Amino acid sequence: MTELDTVLTRAEGLLGRLELLLPVATEPDWSARAWRWRRNGSQGRGAQGWLEAVHRPHRLQLSDLCCIDAQRDEIDRNTRQFLAGAGANNVLLWGSRGTGKSSLIKALFNTYQNRGLRLIEIDKDDLIDLPSVLDLIHGRPERFILYCDDLSFEAGESGYKALKAVLDGSISAPPDNLLIYATSNRRHLLPEFQRENQASRLVDGEIHHGEGIEEKISLSDRFGLWLSFRPFSQQDYLSVCHHWLGQLQADAGDAAQIERAALQWALRRGSRSGRTAWQFARDWAGRQRLSLDQH
Repeated sequence: MTELDTVLTRAEGLLGRLELLLPVATEPDWSARAWRWRRNGSQGRGAQGWLEAVHRPHRLQLSDLCCIDAQRDEIDRNTRQFLAGAGANNVLLWGSRGTGKSSLIKALFNTYQNRGLRLIEIDKDDLIDLPSVLDLIHGRPERFILYCDDLSFEAGESGYKALKAVLDGSISAPPDNLLIYATSNRRHLLPEFQRENQASRLVDGEIHHGEGIEEKISLSDRFGLWLSFRPFSQQDYLSVCHHWLGQLQADAGDAAQIERAALQWALRRGSRSGRTAWQFARDWAGRQRLSLDQH
């Protein structure tokens, strides 16, 4: 055996062992209605990804979402248009934490899953796999929402370019049966620095951004529908508390006492939001149940 033959034999053996380490690509469980995109992170960028079925999604309903009526109505209309095969846009839900951005997407899925709506959750670190996801759903009869929660990027992250291409910029047209719904605390998804804004200039009364800002705006600009979420007022926060206490059958008692406790809870958390209201309601209901059990 020549030296070249020896090298080739060793290379084939090495490739065979590497193939055994890679997860076997399997057909997704299309009987499910929601999936997560999974990759084995320990195997690096060469690892294959797959759709993992989610058989117990959150059971949120649109009626559970208080004080965000305008945002709910907009994304609900967009989703119904999508299901009808009419014009619909990718959606960026941005703003204050805990105000219902992610909950709104989950509630929409629960509302329309019986009409063919399906949900795929993907982590921002896996957005480089978007072409593989699109290949899997191409030609499927269902209508898919690709859901990416808490989306934001730092300079140089690879998922940024992949998402930008899928939204609007690749030579391949995005599939008709897919929309991307993303949530973020940042309107432009990337950090903005003072030095970049200093490059902006005023021309004939109009602001022209510098190249750095233009590049960052170009990603969020590819979402056709922007929905902004503001911090809750005190009254909004208390309304959500009462809603969840009612859902948990724990709203009996002195309303003034409950509201004082709810405001103290929010003060300790440093946040008046829907998430804080839900956490307070769970704690209050738990205390109430424990007190009843002890008597």
